[in-house]
Amino acid sequence: MAEVIKMPKMSDTMEEGVISSWLVKEGDKVASGDILAEVETDKATMELESYEDGTILHIGIKEGDAVPVDGVIAIIGEKGEDIKGLLKEIENGGSSKEPTKEDKKEETKSAEPESKAEEIDTSGIKASLITMPKMSDTMEEGTIASWLKKEGDKVESGDILAEVETDKATMELEAYEDGILLHIGVAEGDSVPVDGVMAVIGEKGADYEKLLKAHQQKKSGKAEEKEAPMEEKESAKADKTTVASPANVANATPDKKGTDTAQGPTSAGGRIFASPLAKKIAEDKGINLSEVKGSGDNGRIVKTDVENFVPSAKEDKKSAPAAEKTMSIPQVVGEESYEEVKVSQMRKTVGKRLSESKFTAPHFYLTMEINMDKAMEARKSINELSPVKISFNDIVIKATASALRQHPKVNSAWMGDKIRRNNHIHIGMAVAVEEGLLVPVIRFADNKSLSHIATEAKSFAQKAKNKELQPSDWEGNTFTISNLGMFGIEEFTAIINPPDACILAVGGIKQTAIVKDGELAVGNVMKVTMSCDHRVVDGAVGSAFLQTLKGLLEDPVRILI
Repeated sequence: MAEVIKMPKMSDTMEEGVISSWLVKEGDKVASGDILAEVETDKATMELESYEDGTILHIGIKEGDAVPVDGVIAIIGEKGEDIKGLLKEIENGGSSKEPTKEDKKEETKSAEPESKAEEIDTSGIKASLITMPKMSDTMEEGTIASWLKKEGDKVESGDILAEVETDKATMELEAYEDGILLHIGVAEGDSVPVDGVMAVIGEKGADYEKLLKAHQQKKSGKAEEKEAPMEEKESAKADKTTVASPANVANATPDKKGTDTAQGPTSAGGRIFASPLAKKIAEDKGINLSEVKGSGDNGRIVKTDVENFVPSAKEDKKSAPAAEKTMSIPQVVGEESYEEVKVSQMRKTVGKRLSESKFTAPHFYLTMEINMDKAMEARKSINELSPVKISFNDIVIKATASALRQHPKVNSAWMGDKIRRNNHIHIGMAVAVEEGLLVPVIRFADNKSLSHIATEAKSFAQKAKNKELQPSDWEGNTFTISNLGMFGIEEFTAIINPPDACILAVGGIKQTAIVKDGELAVGNVMKVTMSCDHRVVDGAVGSAFLQTLKGLLEDPVRILI
C-alpha cells in the first residue's frame, strides 16, 4: 500500500522546510534509512530519511520550493501501484490515507462531472513553469527588478533570467533547464508571491497556454475548497496568458514590456537595466546610469560600461539658462507635484515585523546618562595599539555583552507559553541601508576582543550597504543595539527587534556641564534608552542592567576583568 511522505518538524520553531535538493527521482527503489532529500529549515540544512521500503511513485515538490510542516512531499509504494485516487485526494486537501472502495464509488458519483471540467492533460506538453523561489527565511514575495531575457530567447541551465528584489537583497534568478523562454507573465516592477508563476520555459511551439490554464484551474479549485470569495474573484479575472500578480492582469500588453527591453537600457516606465555591481559602482562614482550606454544583453549596463564611462559637459552648459528660465516663470513656483514609489520587499518586511513588535509587545523605556570621559581616554590609548580603529560603538557592544553576562534575564525572549533564557550572547547591530534596516549579528560578543568586534562590525556594515549579507549573518540575535549618535541624535527610543526582549538606543556624546566632586565642570555625556518587553523584563531588572552598563562605560578597564 502506498504511503505519503510528509514534511517533518525538524526544529522547535520550524513552520516549513525548503527542498534544497532531491537525492532520488521518481521510479527509484529505496530502502528504510536511505536519504531522500536535503531540507533547509529555519536553523540548518538537514537530511530527510525514508522510513519505508519501496519505490518512489511520486515527487510533488520541486527543488527550491517550500513545504509547510506536515505538507505532502512524495509518495512511496510498490512499483506500478495506482496512486491516482491518492493524488486526487491530496490535491483536494483530503486525508492522505489510501481511499476505500466505498470512498472511490462515492467520489466517482459526486465528482465525475466536475473532474471532467477540471482535469487538463499536460503530460505531452514539453514545457515547465518557472515559479518564484523562497530566497530568504522571511521572504513572502519578490519583485522583478529587471528581466535579462525576453520571450523567444534561447536559454541554458545556469543562465540568469532576471534580477529579483527580495526583502533582504537583489538576487539573480537562475534557469535550471534548457529551452526557449516561451512566456513572461510578470512585468518589471511587479511583485510575485513565493511559488507564484513568473514565466514558462520549454520547446519551441509547446502549448504553454494549456499548461498555464491547468495551473490556474488547479489554483481556482483550491480556492473554492477553502471558501475564499476574494480569491475566486481574482482567479476569475486571470486570463490564459497571465498567471502572475493582480497588477499584471490589468496590463493589456504584458508582452510589449518584455520586448521593449531590447531597445536600450531604459524601459518605457523609466527603469534602467543594469547589473547590481554596475549600479553600485555608478553610485560610488556619482554617475547617472541614464547617460551610460549598455553593452550587455538587451542593452543591459554592466561593470565595464560604468568603468569606461566618460561624462559629457552638456549638463553644465545648460544648467545656468535652465535655472534662469525656471525663475522667470512665476506660475511654476509652488506647483504641486508628487511621485509614488513602490514599497520594496525589505521595507515591507521591516514594517511588518516592527508593527507586530510594537503592537504585540508591551514596551516600556528606561533612559540613563553615562559620563564618557574615561571611555574617550581609553579609546585614544587603545587605538594607538589596535590593528583596527576602535569606535565608540564597538566599545558599547563589548560593554553591553559584558553586562548581559551579569544580567541573563535581559538576554531573553518571549516564546508565548514560555520565556527563553539565552546562555549565549549574540548582539544584533542595526545598520541603516537605502531600502530599510538590516541587523547583522555579532555572535558570542562577550568572548571577543574589541579589535575582533570592530573588524566584524565594519565588515557587516559594508556587506549590508552592498546587499551582500547572507541569512546566517542576520539570524540568531539575543539583544540588539541601535546607534544614531553618529548622526547627531542625542536621545531616542527604538522598537524591540523580535525575538529579543530588549533593544538599546544609543545617542551621541555631547559636551555639557556636570557636577564633579561638588564643583561644576565640563563633561562628555552620552544618553542611552533601553526599550523593554514588560512580559519578560521588569523595571527593576532593566534598571540593574543599565547600572552595570553605566559602570563599565564610565570605567572601561572593568570590561577587561
